[in-house]
Amino acid sequence: MNEKGFFSFALYFAALALAGWPLGIYMARVYQGTARGAGRLFGGIERAVYRVAGVRPEIETGWRPYALGVLWFNLFGLLAVYLLQRLQGALPLNGAGFGAVPPFLAFNTAASFATNTNWQAYGGETTLSHLVQMAGLTVQNFVSAASGMACAAALARGFARRSAATIGNFWVDLTRSVLYVLLPLSILVALLLASQGVVQTFDATATVEPLEAASQGEPGSQVLALGPVASQIAIKQLGTNGGGYYNVNSAHPFENTTPLSNFIQLFSILLIPAAFCFAFGEMVRSNRHGWMLFGTMTLIVVPFLLLGAWAEWGGNPLLEPAGVDQSAGNLEGKEVRFGVASSVLWATATAAASNGSVNSMHDSFTPLGGLVPIWLIQLGEVAFGGVGSGLYGMLMFAVIAVFLAGLMVGRTPELLGKKLEAFEMQMAALVVLLPAAAVLVGTAIASALPSAVLSAPNPGPHGFSEILYAFSSASNNNGSAFAGLNAATDFYTIALGICMLAGRYWVMLPVLAVAGSLARKKIVPASAGTLPTDTVLFALLLAGTVVLVGALTFVPALALGPIVEHLRFQ
Repeated sequence: MNEKGFFSFALYFAALALAGWPLGIYMARVYQGTARGAGRLFGGIERAVYRVAGVRPEIETGWRPYALGVLWFNLFGLLAVYLLQRLQGALPLNGAGFGAVPPFLAFNTAASFATNTNWQAYGGETTLSHLVQMAGLTVQNFVSAASGMACAAALARGFARRSAATIGNFWVDLTRSVLYVLLPLSILVALLLASQGVVQTFDATATVEPLEAASQGEPGSQVLALGPVASQIAIKQLGTNGGGYYNVNSAHPFENTTPLSNFIQLFSILLIPAAFCFAFGEMVRSNRHGWMLFGTMTLIVVPFLLLGAWAEWGGNPLLEPAGVDQSAGNLEGKEVRFGVASSVLWATATAAASNGSVNSMHDSFTPLGGLVPIWLIQLGEVAFGGVGSGLYGMLMFAVIAVFLAGLMVGRTPELLGKKLEAFEMQMAALVVLLPAAAVLVGTAIASALPSAVLSAPNPGPHGFSEILYAFSSASNNNGSAFAGLNAATDFYTIALGICMLAGRYWVMLPVLAVAGSLARKKIVPASAGTLPTDTVLFALLLAGTVVLVGALTFVPALALGPIVEHLRFQ
């Protein structure tokens, strides 16, 4: 690893802190209804949305009606995307003549974009029309992200309120997430990307003469797929969605054109998840807790980043006997425009977030380099996680950490002045265990079915890693993949679609139940026996809890895949 790589890593996390802090404070004011400047700018549109939708914003609800709103709205989005795909051949803006998407693949894609996973078992530019990409996928990029943000805001209110029966209004939180946060940032990022040459047009294709043919005086032409790319890429990154317009995602030169566009996209992936730490601190009136959460997430991510960089910079030992120059590291599957450092940083960030975008092929990483994104996903994507989902996932781990600390000293655990009892612990356990069960059960079934194993043509542990990565990515709503796996078969489209739904809504519901339970409780004054939860010591305890739970759950599976593959390299 060289100094330039270390500097780029340090610059990235420093930029996240510097930009995330003021953005988080702004977001907290948005959810509290005190962002006056933004209210003057967007308030008229917000009120118009409520009138059209029949929403009474002054009426708040308990956690059950809030959860029902989440489920009904997301079900509607899933059905809308499914129908758009099935009816694609009869819809307008279908310039390339795309036909109906097969039923199982349409279900998989609809579940993927409704759950903020954006797993893609298809080639975007060869499968979906402009209308489906915009009205289906891009819209879901906004509203699925906003659903997670709304649930995080509801949980923050649960900690902040006392003896309250309500946790907010889902429709208000959803509208404000889109209108005040996601939409303005997406417009800004889309303009920046377009300025770097990222494609943004309604033209379906462009026909060009290749430079090589022109220089040799030979006839020939090439048809290039175009479309409204920059606008979709902006929200795919900001909303930690990850679904690319093109099949190879942000490794495509039309989707990611320059080193600056690469940094803009990479920075956008973790911007809102980082800001949510500070938004939470502002909403619970304890900025120290915001910094503690940001520090904990950084503490978890950085060692994985360094491990991945070390593994990829060391090159592929299997190529050494052939005399291949690996002074620049393992460049297989990586864009030479960005190199090892940027590729590893992207792989780490996209796996730490609930974001499936890539600017290199994870399947071509070394075994330990590939272990980094797999394990980060398996930790529950709580550092930094998806927009909203990362925060509430980390807070569930905080509940577990405080409970364990309370058991050690024989005291009732407390977090932000709220006593944590059996109900909160049970719900937190569900949040941690249900996605893990989906990963392990799904991987076991796929590994036992000969037809499913054939979809991973690489033999031995690497093929197992591809299957394990797929179910880890789907169950934790990530969306990236080891690209060697053929996930377009009926088994994988159905199984992974079910895992996406389970990993999203089986987590959201317990989180909202905890929010409702905490909101009803009184604030307990701190005493001499209260464990401080805004200190470096608690950050270490929380990070240790996340990593320990992940290790106990997944190390046996990882040992069968990337770990044994690494040992075979030696």
